[in-house]
Amino acid sequence: MGKKVVVGMSGGVDSSVAAYLLKKQGYDVVGVTMQIWQEVDELKEETEGGCCGLSAVDDARRVARALDIPYYVMNFKDVFKDKVMDYFVEEYLQGRTPNPCIACNRFVKWESLLSRSLELGADYIATGHYARIIRLENGRYAIQNSVTAAKDQTYALYNLTQHQLSHTLMPVGDYTKEEIRNIAREAGLPVAHKKDSQEICFIPDNDYAGFIDREAGERVPGPGNFVDKEGKVLGKHKGITHYTIGQRKGLNLSMGHPVFVTGICPKTGQVVIGEHEDVFTSHLLCDTLNFMGMEDLREPRRVLAKIRYSHKGEYCLLERIAEDKIRCTFENPVRAVTPGQAVVFYEQDYVLGGGTIVE
Repeated sequence: MGKKVVVGMSGGVDSSVAAYLLKKQGYDVVGVTMQIWQEVDELKEETEGGCCGLSAVDDARRVARALDIPYYVMNFKDVFKDKVMDYFVEEYLQGRTPNPCIACNRFVKWESLLSRSLELGADYIATGHYARIIRLENGRYAIQNSVTAAKDQTYALYNLTQHQLSHTLMPVGDYTKEEIRNIAREAGLPVAHKKDSQEICFIPDNDYAGFIDREAGERVPGPGNFVDKEGKVLGKHKGITHYTIGQRKGLNLSMGHPVFVTGICPKTGQVVIGEHEDVFTSHLLCDTLNFMGMEDLREPRRVLAKIRYSHKGEYCLLERIAEDKIRCTFENPVRAVTPGQAVVFYEQDYVLGGGTIVE
């Protein structure tokens, strides 16, 4: 029998094919779906599936049966509530724009699932992410771009630790999405044609502000003023949790031309409005650092940096300015640097590390 691997199965085609490929490679595969949904009522909204509801369990169980592998559901709803949902709400209340998928990857899919799996005698966990894991000449593990730029998910994995990477397999990263669907069809997997989930899994209706209103209750900030960079009042807004840096639509301001959110001030409740050029900057600061392909940043280093999932990247100079803070100076201005989002550093085609944007 090969080494044991626990595959996190969301009920989607990617994680299902990951389980299939690993079994084919001779691993002793166990399928696990992480129970992260909070209330039974939430399941009524979740019909297409994503990774949070009962349909995910039904689909994953059917795939496990087709592959003839053991299958279990593990309860991680408490850690998901604490590290993902509560974090999401708190960040918006502080005027920042969080990335819940990054938090879920680190604290739920890896920290919690890996710990539980190792306790049960597994050697690895595996996921259906479009990324690859390599070991560099310096001995460190790093996330490498998948073979398909269209589905590359390395950005959301930048904060995994060396321990986590050394116990992780990502077989899907060697294939394109079309190839993965073909493999699923040829293997007779019942989810071969299942649609990808696009929204944040715990907000299936995409109404972020409504979710925050329900979760935060009396703590939700009320309406405030739109102001320009000189502080002149331009109008009223619905509350800072409704806005993010770079936003243009939904402002309901009659300025005669397009304007954009350039700042959010939780202490005053103001949302700063500016022109198109005001959304661009050549600098950012980040903290909560995680180093991956490099052990540390001891001297200035030129890297490619991505400031959001869909960003193609821009070259910048990294400089350490405090124990847990780096300044990034971009060679060309970047649009809508957003506090709360991640900035991820790349060299060649692998992740050096990253941090959380603070300004």
